[in-house]
Amino acid sequence: MNLNLNNKHALVCGSTAGIGKATAMQLAEEGVNVTLCARNEEKLKEVLADLPSHGNHSYLVADFSNPKELQKKVTDFITKNHGFHILINNTGGPRSGSILDASLEQFENAFTQHLKCNHVLAQATIPFMKQERFGRIVNVISTSVKEPIPGLGVSNTIRNAVGNWSKTLSFEVGAFGITVNNVLPGFTDTERLTEIIKVKSEKEGTTFDEMAEIMKNYTPAKRFAKPEETANAIVFLASEAASYINGINIPVDGGRTKSL
Repeated sequence: MNLNLNNKHALVCGSTAGIGKATAMQLAEEGVNVTLCARNEEKLKEVLADLPSHGNHSYLVADFSNPKELQKKVTDFITKNHGFHILINNTGGPRSGSILDASLEQFENAFTQHLKCNHVLAQATIPFMKQERFGRIVNVISTSVKEPIPGLGVSNTIRNAVGNWSKTLSFEVGAFGITVNNVLPGFTDTERLTEIIKVKSEKEGTTFDEMAEIMKNYTPAKRFAKPEETANAIVFLASEAASYINGINIPVDGGRTKSL
């Protein structure tokens, strides 16, 4: 299948590790000019050096705790360099814990980092997408959009807000050749999953390895996903081949989610 992504420009957030890094690598392999975006410049430089050399790649240092600063940096970058055909919204998940124990600050921080930052990035990138009559926005969220996950109270709440924001946006931009979709990772072998397993094992009084096996058995596939497997779905949604797929949630969870 020809994804027709050669010479497109993509902004990939959270691209120094895990799913974000895997997505950046795969987009670059497809001929996309990738701009990495994260807050740690040293890690950004390391990933940039690993990207295929045939593209015109770059990076942008930004902190997702400050949406206005993020918006200014991305807008300035677009003005000085180029716009983006593809936006991958991807940010580390909120801290795990019960919803009853969550502070207001936790909700506010998560809302800022996920929904507000997604929104300002969309506002900054969509004008160019409209001009090009081609745009792909893919939000990396969670299967909690379909089924809340116990012990992830703040995440369950904010992820659903992002899902509804995304669906609403898809109504408004579809006529311009722009699609907005969500990828919902299941248990994926990332630093985030390591943190969740550690918290769960301490709470349940098991070892880390025992809890990992328990969680693998939640999934029909009986294993955790590799970041590259989730990136496969993201890259497909970013392509020409997915031009008539808009406003949907795609779980990449090995069949764990019980709802359709």
